[in-house]
Amino acid sequence: MGENGVFADIIAGDTFKFYSEGEWKVSSSGKSVPIINPTTRTTQFKVQACTQEEVNKVMESAKIAQKSWAKTPLWKRAELLHKAAAILKDHKKPIADCLVKEIAKPAKDAATEVVRSGDLVSYCAEEGVRVLGEGKFLVSDSFPGNERTKYCLTSKIPLGVILAIPPFNYPVNLAVSKIAPALIAGNSLVLKPPTQGAVAALHMVHCFHLAGFPKGVISCVTGKGSEIGDFLTMHPIVNCISFTGGDTGIAISKKSGMIPLQMELGGKDACIILDDADLDLAASNIVKGGFSYSGQRCTAVKVVLVMESVADTLVKKVNEKVGKLTVGPPENDCDITPVVTESSANFIEGLVMDAQKKGATFCQEYKREGNLIWPLLLDNVKQDMRIAWEEPFGPVLPVIRISNVEEGVHHCNASNFGLQGCIFTKDINKAMLISDAMETGTVQINSAPARGPDHFPFQGLKDSGIGSQGITNSINMMTKIKSTVINLPTPSYTMG
Repeated sequence: MGENGVFADIIAGDTFKFYSEGEWKVSSSGKSVPIINPTTRTTQFKVQACTQEEVNKVMESAKIAQKSWAKTPLWKRAELLHKAAAILKDHKKPIADCLVKEIAKPAKDAATEVVRSGDLVSYCAEEGVRVLGEGKFLVSDSFPGNERTKYCLTSKIPLGVILAIPPFNYPVNLAVSKIAPALIAGNSLVLKPPTQGAVAALHMVHCFHLAGFPKGVISCVTGKGSEIGDFLTMHPIVNCISFTGGDTGIAISKKSGMIPLQMELGGKDACIILDDADLDLAASNIVKGGFSYSGQRCTAVKVVLVMESVADTLVKKVNEKVGKLTVGPPENDCDITPVVTESSANFIEGLVMDAQKKGATFCQEYKREGNLIWPLLLDNVKQDMRIAWEEPFGPVLPVIRISNVEEGVHHCNASNFGLQGCIFTKDINKAMLISDAMETGTVQINSAPARGPDHFPFQGLKDSGIGSQGITNSINMMTKIKSTVINLPTPSYTMG
């Protein structure tokens, strides 16, 4: 696969290699991990099943490489990131093709993800030069009881080796959102891509290889989580973990030890519709927010909480738009494509069957073929239904009718998740009050939840995560403060 053979080095036979010490390698295990195409449900690709010994070598080389990388001038780090970004965008087609085949991402969205990722890397290079290029100067007499006998110089220094674990739904974009901040800050990085999406990630890593990053500064290991997952996350060389995914992150946080964590672990993003809302705007955003990429987004609308007085009108408008969604293979740029695995489809179906058993109103007939589930709006969902609380990660959207705003806010806050939420109203004063009351990392006013633009802060409360993402926040999170104090023999005052 690849344009003009540029990606020829990353595959051996029918199995993609892993990346270590600046080279593409075949695992000594002799084993591979199959990647199943969600559309055909057959093996599309294979990747190396790396061993713990190979992980050890990767970590050791990353630790050594980081020491010299940290001494590389900031402008030079930025220059290499800009180069990687350009190469990434130049080769968007083969990478996007992998996304279509590995995770059933619609072709147009797949290409957009690659371009967005290149833009993120470039922006991060520029922001890093600004953020890391300045420090602070403090004087001691600003604190009571002190003369000006101490000057404190502070700067941001790298943490060391960063372990990055992105999710299947954005295996390129949510990988570079970890890679670029880590590298500009002078860290080395070890990437463990998701199984579904690993080949797209390997192609992306090759773009960094082609840009000329020093050996060991970036590495990529593939394999079974059951064999190398805990070994990676508990490895003594790892100085920081940036993870995006599901509740696996909770287990990681309990095992990882005393290192910084950056985690985004999903959401049950609520959409609150007030009776004065622009219902056409709300309906458009509900459909876009709830069903794009078949609902397989952490920031997808996961539950609609609508005032009873406008519920019938809203449901009708949403239904009309749902009826226009195209369903089929990602190669055809359909709106609804197969969900990523059969187990995911089974889980979604379990939520649907539970809602049916407990009396939800089906606005469409439930239909499934293999991993492909047709879009479904469930009205009159009640609190005792699993779909009211659990994250389906699929094209199924529940509607709960509420009698007042407090009821909607209470449902939002009763969730164990707290990633994002949204409010539709023409009254900005109400919107601000409701936003302050919602226990979520971000609240969107008159728009569906969304991650981005990529320089915006992105964070979750409660079980939705730890720390904050976004380019600037990630750079800061992947550094620590170093202070140098100059002690003077006598107090010294400017112009004194």
